[in-house]
Parts: sequence; structure tokens; C-alpha cells
Amino acid sequence: MPESEIGASLPKAGIYDLRLDILGKKLSITAGGDPAYLNEVKNQYKDAVANTQGISQKKDPLEIAIITGFMLCDHVNKLKQQIRREQANAEAKRADEEKELNRITGNLIACLDQALEITDFNE
Repeated sequence: MPESEIGASLPKAGIYDLRLDILGKKLSITAGGDPAYLNEVKNQYKDAVANTQGISQKKDPLEIAIITGFMLCDHVNKLKQQIRREQANAEAKRADEEKELNRITGNLIACLDQALEITDFNE
């Protein structure tokens, strides 16, 4: 199995030995979760590191790792902001729809009241 793949399962269920070979360092970390997901995260990080190496002039692995971490945090925060905006827009839309529903309901009730006033049930 290549160094960058999920290692053998450890005794606890759902806990895996994740082997990484990034920036000239080989390390193994214990991680819980689905092995396919863990490999996906590892590959995303490797891609992020490669992206940092491509856009920065840095050669020092620690500097590249720090910049990559910063860029990933920036990306996460931008996604959080986008989610907050989308939630706010959805809530505003829901409020507008509720106002429209109340307006239509009020108009319907007014029409029924008017129809009932015109109709004489005593005849």
C-alpha cells in the first residue's frame, strides 16, 4: 500500500492510521471516520499544498504549510459567510412569502365578510 493511503485498521472500530507524505515529511496520524472520506481530505490537502507551491515563491516546507493552512481557513470562512448570506436570504424570502400569504388570506376573509353581509339568511 502506498505511503499516502489509509493504513491498516487499528483495534477500535472506525479508527484508522492515516499515512501522509507531504512536503518531504512522512507522518502517520490516527483519525476516525470513513477511510474514503479521510483519503479525500488528505488529497484535498495535498492539492492545496501544491496550489500554494504554485502561487507562492516560498520553498521552505513550514512556510508552505502555514500559508496553506491560512488559505484553507480563509476558504472555510468564506464558505461560512456564503452560507450565512444564503440563510438570511432564505429567511427574508420566507418572511415575504408569509406577508403575502397573510395579505391574500386577509383579502379572502374580507371578500367572504362582504359576501355574507350581502346575503340575507333570514329569507
